[in-house]
Amino acid sequence: MTVTVVLADDQSVVRAGLTTILAPHDDLVVVGEASDGREAVDTVLRLDPDVVLMDVRMPRLDGVAATRELTSLGTRSRICVLTTYGLDDVVHDALAAGAGGFLLKTDPPERIVAAVRRLAEGEPVLSPATVEQVVARFVAAPRPAQSDLLDVLTERERSVYLLVARGLTNREIADELFLGPGTVKSHVAHVLAKLELRDRIHVVIHAHRHGLV
Repeated sequence: MTVTVVLADDQSVVRAGLTTILAPHDDLVVVGEASDGREAVDTVLRLDPDVVLMDVRMPRLDGVAATRELTSLGTRSRICVLTTYGLDDVVHDALAAGAGGFLLKTDPPERIVAAVRRLAEGEPVLSPATVEQVVARFVAAPRPAQSDLLDVLTERERSVYLLVARGLTNREIADELFLGPGTVKSHVAHVLAKLELRDRIHVVIHAHRHGLV
């Protein structure tokens, strides 16, 4: 599967560096670039890429606002914010706006390549430790568990939901439930659709918010 990517960063040297990192991989193709947030929104809407690597701080429209706008417009593109620092208020806001994860600009090339592939597969780009921090920021105090909250899911989908909520990848869930990765991917898609959740990160937040994990 070929993964199409748009790079959004106001520094041309950063865009060039990301292109250099992705170019050797035949399955990853940079189809467009943007130097500010407004251009990023227009480029993503025009090219419909699989993945967007979105800088946080850009002129005209910052990365968080651009992510929020694209999410509100229903883009299918998976957005990963880029930041110079670790988890902070800006990254929290970006995830709330609909980003599928974040990368540090100092991350090694192999992590960036793996992250783009994971994003294209619907996997979050967050470490388990980061997931815990994100959940802590989104959830002040879990609500009492609601026994009927997952009634719209099949038994298998409930099992997948709870494993996603624990931060497991599709491969790890497949091993846990003795299923094929493709079957797990299908179950995850059904869970997201039935619970009206955007992505796996929001499954984690949903589960913690309702005291289900």
